[in-house]
Amino acid sequence: MSGSAPLAERMRPRDLDELVGQRRLLAPGAALRRALEAGRLHSMILWGPPGCGKTTLARLVAARAEARFLSISAVMAGLPEVRRVLGEAAGDFSRGVRTVLFVDEVHRFNKIQQDAFLPHIEAGHVVFIGATTENPSFELNSALLSRCRVHVLEPLATGDIVDALRRALLDAVRGLGALGLGVDDDALEAIAQAADGDLRRALTLLEIAADVATEGRIDAATLAQVLADRTRRFDRQGEQFYDQISALHKSVRSSDPDAAIYWLARMLDGGCDPAYLARRLTRMAVEDIGLADPRALDMAISAWEAYECLGAPEGELALAQLTLYLASCAKSNAGYVAWKEARADVGKHGTLEVPMHLRNAPTALMRDLGYGKGYQYDPDVEGGVALGQVCLPEALEGRVYYRPVERGLEVRLKEKLDALRAARAQARKPCPD
Repeated sequence: MSGSAPLAERMRPRDLDELVGQRRLLAPGAALRRALEAGRLHSMILWGPPGCGKTTLARLVAARAEARFLSISAVMAGLPEVRRVLGEAAGDFSRGVRTVLFVDEVHRFNKIQQDAFLPHIEAGHVVFIGATTENPSFELNSALLSRCRVHVLEPLATGDIVDALRRALLDAVRGLGALGLGVDDDALEAIAQAADGDLRRALTLLEIAADVATEGRIDAATLAQVLADRTRRFDRQGEQFYDQISALHKSVRSSDPDAAIYWLARMLDGGCDPAYLARRLTRMAVEDIGLADPRALDMAISAWEAYECLGAPEGELALAQLTLYLASCAKSNAGYVAWKEARADVGKHGTLEVPMHLRNAPTALMRDLGYGKGYQYDPDVEGGVALGQVCLPEALEGRVYYRPVERGLEVRLKEKLDALRAARAQARKPCPD
């Protein structure tokens, strides 16, 4: 097989019926399939993970329409090549030849490069098909999106990948059928799971296993060699990264330690910077737990320091224990809400004057002007709180920012503050005549 194309390329589906997965889009009767079978082409963005069939689908679209298929990669092509290809397509269009232009990794083009396609899409010179692994809402400009329909492709299910592997094993012309390999169902299942939704990876793993198989059989020892360094899909900068940190944060907030530690493990397994995770976990301690359990912040800082001292893998256990604790303890965002509301009032009301009785009076002139006049020193007052003393600016008098919840330590804080606020309100009532 050394001189032939890779197995994944040789086994590329030749028609829609050979495609595995993507039933929502391509099952008989589905809207996209009906459009393709009727030859009704439209410019589109194919959004999905690697190995889910984006390039194959683009080729089949061109074949169905009996159109010329042009392909460029945003990784390799610059604006001059884009203009050259578009010029060719415009020339073909004038001669009555339709062109399907497939742009792989289209999200890697900048705005100017993306804009170059717009007039040619509008004029009908090309049926534009862009493939991206990133969320088009973030990576593609609105002008291009408005001229294309976005189709979301999903990672392939393990069963679909197993079906494709069996087809490759039986096909004597394009696949591995001529080798007469012996492979049991458990081996195919293991390869499919290791591929993590990526059919291209699965076929590559199968081809490697066939090359190293002994006595015409892919056995457990062969698989152990081939699958030793398998990795999961993870993009440290893309949407998947932010989806996973969102899942971790929301699992902690929902008091689900099992889900929280799973997402922590997923992110560490994918190569996420542990310092980033420590920072986010510390944020959860103050944003979602707060004063319901003040120990959470101390534990977060300690776990962060422990990781910095120990490194991986030992320090990961400190982050794991912190995650379990944060997910298990009482939650309150009362401090977070109080902070946001106070910040909002600062922006809304501008530079409100500090009440005179609260001002510092280090000089005689300042004392003569009334700085500090009437201030009550709370430790000298019966009960230790000067209930009649107003500490907010006059425009905000009576404003309540901190409203403790009835969970964790804040139950006791709420009882105390409710009593204090009631006593203050009573003390500040005007005396009856």
